[in-house]
Amino acid sequence: MFAHRAPLYNGRMATLSPTSPRFGAAGLFLERLATGDFDQLAAALEPDVKLSALLPRGFCEWQGSEAVCAAFTSFFGGMDEFEVLDATVGQVGDRLQLRWRVHVHGGRLGPDDFVAEQQCYADAGPNGRLQFIVMVCSGFCKEHVRQGSPTHQPQKEFTS
Repeated sequence: MFAHRAPLYNGRMATLSPTSPRFGAAGLFLERLATGDFDQLAAALEPDVKLSALLPRGFCEWQGSEAVCAAFTSFFGGMDEFEVLDATVGQVGDRLQLRWRVHVHGGRLGPDDFVAEQQCYADAGPNGRLQFIVMVCSGFCKEHVRQGSPTHQPQKEFTS
């Protein structure tokens, strides 16, 4: 569990400060993700980080910061365009909650626009960086514009 815990109030409940080091690690992770330089994610990860993920292709696991960074490179690398559209950090009990939605275009997925969303729950390690991460991924959902509608609507087609 977390090393940084605020004092108890009301005899039973703890308040977790959004400025605690683990929130900083979550924010750093999302900042590095947004740059698209996935090797730099390691700054927010413990060296022995473990990522367990449910992807469209099935359940996968990676151990160690190099392997986790390589996983994100395999997810999002090789695109002509990569943009984080939305990202949030929160908490569920003692766990961090991270969510992001990205838009990608071109490269290995071809000329179409895709969106993907990933939802994570994470525990911080002894240095306040992310150590245990559990993630679920939507896969790449093809975007298209409906006739007469200016908004993008995802199709039910996706790829991993």
